[in-house]
Amino acid sequence: MRVRQMALTPDLVARVHRSLEDPGPEPGLVYHTAEDYDAVVARMLATHPPRQDAWLFAYGSLIWKPEVEHVEARRGTAHGWHRSFCFRITRWRATREQPGLMMAMDRGGQCRGILYRLPAHSLPEQLGRLFRREFTVKPANSMPRWINVSTESGPVTAIAFVMNRQAPAYVGRLAPEDVADMLARACGHWGSGAEYLHNTVMHLEENCIHDRNLWRLQKLVAARIADLPTASA
Repeated sequence: MRVRQMALTPDLVARVHRSLEDPGPEPGLVYHTAEDYDAVVARMLATHPPRQDAWLFAYGSLIWKPEVEHVEARRGTAHGWHRSFCFRITRWRATREQPGLMMAMDRGGQCRGILYRLPAHSLPEQLGRLFRREFTVKPANSMPRWINVSTESGPVTAIAFVMNRQAPAYVGRLAPEDVADMLARACGHWGSGAEYLHNTVMHLEENCIHDRNLWRLQKLVAARIADLPTASA
């Protein structure tokens, strides 16, 4: 399969990369404890048939960095949700001095992604690792919940991480130009917002998933980076 050429190239992404140290947890924030994560895992599994595999719906970094043991992968569409750079970050792929945005599934529209079937025997352990990766502070920005996903083989119920609109970091729907301005500049110890966008769009395309909004956004971010002064790159 021939993947279409992105405007946001690896060379442009490299221009905004900076090697930074992790500044550590922000003061004043409350973080989930091991007991908190165990409780969320138990709550999710309480509504899942025992000793049965479970589906995980991936829409962003879980596509290109799943880090889960899975026995099957297939494309699916979550109706009533869409990808959106809708919550503000000051760590990971940003700093307090140069905040960035992270993508979540927000309400409205539809979202095509990848479904992973997780084996029943390791569900508690896998969900524990996933939840620690996907949310850290209270209240959580991305919350796990069961959603309905349609596939060519029929509908499935899957775990997805969806935006908590009550979280303080939630910024709602921003203009694409404003999102591009932030992604073109923000970088943290995990890498840049531009790198995150590039990886997501590239792997969606490789899986025959074309997200028109993200495709437009990567063009905007590419143009912003190309216009940055060399000394700021």
